[in-house]
Amino acid sequence: MSSILVVLSVQDGRIKRSSLEGLTRAVSIARAKNLDVSAAILHSDALSLVKEAAQYGATRAYCVSNPIFNSHLNAPLISGLSSVIEFVKPRLVVVASTESIKDVLGALAIRTQAAVLSDVATFDIVDNAVVCERPIMAAKMMAATQSSEPLVIVSVRSGSYEAVKLSAEPAEMDVLSVPFEFDSSTLSATLREIVKSSGEAVDLSEAKIVVAAGRGVKDAAGKALIDELASITGAAIGASRAVVESGLFPATAQIGQTGKVVSPELYFAVGISGAIQHVAGMSNSKIIVAINKDADAPIFEVATYGLVGDCFKILPILNAELKKILS
Repeated sequence: MSSILVVLSVQDGRIKRSSLEGLTRAVSIARAKNLDVSAAILHSDALSLVKEAAQYGATRAYCVSNPIFNSHLNAPLISGLSSVIEFVKPRLVVVASTESIKDVLGALAIRTQAAVLSDVATFDIVDNAVVCERPIMAAKMMAATQSSEPLVIVSVRSGSYEAVKLSAEPAEMDVLSVPFEFDSSTLSATLREIVKSSGEAVDLSEAKIVVAAGRGVKDAAGKALIDELASITGAAIGASRAVVESGLFPATAQIGQTGKVVSPELYFAVGISGAIQHVAGMSNSKIIVAINKDADAPIFEVATYGLVGDCFKILPILNAELKKILS
């Protein structure tokens, strides 16, 4: 078992936190097993991101610099990742379980003849096998999976590990450019635009604080209180399926089994009952503050702190006190 390759996803010119979490875990395993950890960066300005990868423990970076990777198209990404994997020939490839990776993981596995262990919460190397735990049944249970295939790709759920910067100044590392060419005329798909919800200032999947609204936030007045709490705390805004379907919040805000998976340091669950489909999308949150007028709501079973009461009465007080503290 020679090396671990960690693919670093990039958004808005920065490496995604979920990728750095996977890199941190890979470095921990590599140190215990005396392995090398390399980073793969596919971006128009890949070299500018090498320093950050080194700060989190990567000892080598494989850069594929091409503006086509800024377009979020599957075909170039599959081709680019395949080229890096063929060039490096790692034993284990670690990727963050992002939306773009979910789109290409199956095709990448076929292209590289790899076994895939997807959306895992833990991963390790034991003897000659890659072993993982994967949440199932809306994250109510964990399934143990493993593979001893020559090449294994694992995609890691956001929030499964802490992203730990090992040094303020990057260590010395090797930087290699991987040859890559792609004929854009062969593309059968064209990206016209990336649609974001209006006023989306903080990326929900990367946010350190999330304010999520449920059925208890029943109207525009409730939404205004949610917006105010998010503004005060610098949070991203999420929602349960019920209020998304009512039209109060956009589909891009939906958190849960059929929405986005988030793992913030602080999660406000406001008027959310705590159905397992929703909890599956936020159970990795570090601290969960639940506000619900039903004392028996399931959300209190996963909450760190719980406030029983009407959110229309609690939020004005909470917002006012937070303004005093944070202003």
